[in-house]
This record gives sequence, structure tokens and C-alpha cells, in this order.
Amino acid sequence: MTPSSDKELNGLDNPSFVGEDGSHYYAFPDLTAQSPKEGRGEDHSSKLAYIITDVPPWYLCILLGIQHFLTAMGGLVAIPLILSKELCLQHDLLTQSHLISTIFFVSGICTLLQVFFGVRLPIIQGGTFAFLTPTLAMLSLPKWQCPAWTQNATLVNTSSPEFIEVWQTRMREVQGAIIVASCFQIFVGFSGLIGFLMRFIGPLTIAPTITLVALPLFDSAGDDAGQHWGISFMTIAFIVIFSQYLKDTPVPLPSYQKGKKCHFSKIYLFQIFPVLLGLSLSWLLCYVLTVTDVLPADPAGYGHPARTDTRGDVLSQAPWFRFPYPGQWGVPTVSLAGIFGIIAGVISSMLESLGDYYACARLSGAPPPPKHAINRGIGVEGIGCLLAGAWGTGNGTTSYSENVGALGITKVGSRMVIVAGGCAMLLSGIFGKVGAMFASIPTPVIGGMFLVMFGVITAVGVSNLQYTDMNSSRNIFIFGFSVFAGLTIPNWASKNSGLLETGIIQLDQVIQVLLTTGMFVGGFLGFLLDNTIPGTQEERGLLAWKQSHKEEGDNSQLVSNVYDLPFGIGTKYCTVSWFRYLPACPKRPPGGKRMDEPKAAKQESSIKASSERAPEIGADTRI
Repeated sequence: MTPSSDKELNGLDNPSFVGEDGSHYYAFPDLTAQSPKEGRGEDHSSKLAYIITDVPPWYLCILLGIQHFLTAMGGLVAIPLILSKELCLQHDLLTQSHLISTIFFVSGICTLLQVFFGVRLPIIQGGTFAFLTPTLAMLSLPKWQCPAWTQNATLVNTSSPEFIEVWQTRMREVQGAIIVASCFQIFVGFSGLIGFLMRFIGPLTIAPTITLVALPLFDSAGDDAGQHWGISFMTIAFIVIFSQYLKDTPVPLPSYQKGKKCHFSKIYLFQIFPVLLGLSLSWLLCYVLTVTDVLPADPAGYGHPARTDTRGDVLSQAPWFRFPYPGQWGVPTVSLAGIFGIIAGVISSMLESLGDYYACARLSGAPPPPKHAINRGIGVEGIGCLLAGAWGTGNGTTSYSENVGALGITKVGSRMVIVAGGCAMLLSGIFGKVGAMFASIPTPVIGGMFLVMFGVITAVGVSNLQYTDMNSSRNIFIFGFSVFAGLTIPNWASKNSGLLETGIIQLDQVIQVLLTTGMFVGGFLGFLLDNTIPGTQEERGLLAWKQSHKEEGDNSQLVSNVYDLPFGIGTKYCTVSWFRYLPACPKRPPGGKRMDEPKAAKQESSIKASSERAPEIGADTRI
């Protein structure tokens, strides 16, 4: 990265958003085809304004941290809103706002834990859609179906003990299942078992599993969008225009810089905040249509849920400050059926996080994560799910892929930025009005957002097939059958639950939850068929999959600086001899120093030299 005053070449003066060809993208080279010096030193890190171990100015940390929070906002808000109907809370907007605040708060805690003690990469933690499908399946059991009177707004008294007990018993059941299932993830992570499992799990298992996370939610998205299709399509249009058509269009925004004082910098605003901008504009239009009485005031009229005054009371009712705490909905309860269903979501979440770790390392100027860092990351995600269950978000936590993509846009890979983002989440969870604001979004606007988000999640699942040979009839059969069975069997099981009864209530519930969870059915069939039907490693996509996740040796000083535990843990403190045998700890020889240190030091100096050449943010530069 070299300073330049020749900004007329691209008209931009913000190095965080400019690529080598004048665009805001940069295609990182294939590091596996280069020497360590070329791949990890001069070439890769020099493309970043700040690498993972750098500390940008405090104001830049805050601004970019808030940006990461806003990027994750869509997924964080969507999960409580989807769960609210099955928790009998569709007419209790205040409690919905409390759930949103809680998921903000817990996501902030989990993000800080992951950055400091987990995989130590700049990656945001938040709610996962992988838990939604089994959770909805569990709540669809006859025992947990909402009473008919909770569906009628005129009969619901949100402050009555009867209503509170109805939704809190369901929430406590979800909490208990998440807490127990999270223990499985903690064990898999800290025991190093994830490496063993990955020998049998390939793209043909992951693709149907992730695809079926979102496909079964079409009914929920359609119901919300159908409250007013005009508003929903407008929301979709805004998001699509911003994210696809205007993504390469810079927006001049005022900024300040020493020497230039106040001036305008061009930022790719539409690419960074397409969902937030789309929601805001649709929300504003709904407000205008409400004030002018274009939308019907009669609750029975079509389009009434699009009015902003139907949900506006929650802003005045919500407290300014509310501190979420563990057990706020009561003591969690546990049932066998819920545990097995959530474990299916845990496995899917772990597989998705593995891919995010490697992508995040690539985009932040870090070497590929060694085994001990991956084990620690998965284990800390399990701890995050445990905390989410204790606090009562109704969900777990996982790494956010969209925030990994944001690293490639901003060219700032510093983990201190993610620390700032985690702190922003914590503060937003404490300010009750923030959650109330998002709970007041009109239903059709939410439906439009769901259609876009669920479509993208489905496509992410299908994209895993890029590693396989899709000219192979074997692979076509496995994927097609797994996905179709993952839709058909749960649909049949939900309509014919009586035929699945064995007479043992607990067993009946387990069978019902598993067979109505599409991602479990599809993922299990994909796993079984991929490991039993003959096929070459190349045909199955395992060679390309392993190559894309190829690790470098973890015995270098550079890897140590990035992935070792903080505060001298393992180097200055807790240096007992058996420490290095733990799967989540770095492997060191008895002397306490890493092997290959001279070579590592040379790589580290190369990284530092290239980072020192990185200009201050705000200077006229080209990457």
C-alpha cells in the first residue's frame, strides 16, 4: 500500500473502500500457490489498511465497530420476530422488544469472548437461523401449541399472570434445550473432536443442511409479506437495488481530516447497509401512508398491519434502561425432544463457523487458523450458546458470515474494531428503546426482509456444491434427494403425528421433533449417502474442500501472535508442562518456545513492515 495524491484516477480518497483497479473489491491471491513470504508478507497484508494485530485510531474503531453491528442487525432482529408467533407473543410487542435487547446484549458478550479467548479472529457473534427450525419444530408439538385465545388481540392482557405464564413456560423449555445442547458443542470444541468429525463431513452433507435452514421458513415469510404485498415488494425492491444495482456507486459524505479540514469522502454506502437502508425507507413510507390515512384504519382491512401506529405504543412503553440477566424468564426446563432437535442445529452452526474462520483469516491478514484455535473457537461458541440459553434469547450464537464479508469491503482487519462492535451491542442491549424501535417495524416490511434474507441463506447452502463434481449422477442424486426428502418428510410428519406414536411420550416427542426438522432429515441423509455410496475424494469434493481450508504449520511466531491466548496465558502464566497437550492450547516444545522461530521472525518483520507502510485513514491513497 503506497500513499498517492493521484486520487483523480478513481475519484476516491478513502483507502478503506478502494481497490487496486479503482473498485472497492480486492481479489486476494491464491495463497496456497505462493511462498510464505509472498502469501503472508509483502503481498497480502499490504492490501489492508490495518491487519489483525494492529490497533487503529479510537474514532475509527468506534465507527467501524458500529458498522459491523449494523451489518449484523438484520439477522439479530429477525430471529426474535420469527420466534414471537410460536411463543404466543405476536400481540405482546413490549416483550418482543425485550427479546431483541437480550439478543443484542448476549451477542455483545459472545463477540468479546470469541475475540479475546476463542478463535481470536475479528468475527462477530450473533443469533443463528440454524436453531430456528428445530426450535419451531419443538414448539409445534401439541403440548406447546399456543392457546386459541392468545391469537386474538382483544383477549390478550399482556400483563396478566396467565398470559405471562403461557409464553414463559415455552421460553423456559427452549432455554433448557439450548443449554444442554450447547454442552455438546463445548465438548466437541475443547476435546478436539471437531477435527475427527470433519473427516466424514463434506460439501454434500453441508449443502443440504444449510439449504434446509431457510427453505422451511417460506411459510413464515409469506404470511408476514402477505399482510400487504405492495409494501413487501417495495422493501424487497429497495434492498435489491441497494445491494445489487447500486453497490458500486459511491456516496459523498462529509468528513474531517488534518490538512484538508472538512471535505467530502466517497463511501460505498449502499453495499455496506442495503438491508438497513431498505428497512428505513420502507418504514418511512409506511409512516407517510399512515399519517395520510392511505392504509386502512380498520383492523379487518387488508394492509392494516402496515400502519406504523399499530405498533407505535411499544416505544412509549419500553423503559430507557433495562439490564438483561440470566434466568429473567424463570428457571429453564429440559425435555429430551428439544435437546436432540437443537443438537442438529448445533452441528449445522459448527460447520458454517468453520468456513467463516478461514474466510475471516484470509480477509484480515492472518494466517489460516491452527487446530488449537479452531477447537477453541468452536468451544467458545458453545459457551456463547450456553449464555444465550441462560439469558433467554430463544436462540444460540454463531459466527456471522455477512460481517466476514464486511472485512473485505473496509480493508480493516483489526480485531479491536470487532471489540468496539461487541461493546456497541452490549450498550444497545441495555438501552430498552433500541429494542422497542425494532419491535415496532411494520409486519409487511419484516416479511419483505425475510424473503431476501432467507433466499440468500438458501443460496449459501447450495454454493457449497462448488467443491463437488456436479456432472456426477452420484452427487446430483445425493443432493437432490436429501433436499427433497428434507422438505417432504417433515411436512408429512407434521400432518400425521398420530401415526408416529409409540406409546412412550418422551420417545414420541423426540421422533416428532427430529422428523419435522428439515435440516436434520436432509443433513442426515446427505451424510449417510455421501459416506456409503462409492465415490472418489475428488468427486465428493473433499480434495477441493480440504485445499480451500489448507492449514499452514502452526509453529511460527506469526501464528503465535495472532492465535495464542491473551494476557500471557500459556506463555507467562499457566505454563505447566501438560498445558500444551490440551486440544485448545498451542503446541510448544518443552523449552516453551516455538520451533522454526528464525523463519517466523522473518515473516513477522515482513508483516510489520508492510503494515507500517499502511497510510493513516483519511489520507489520499490508492490500494
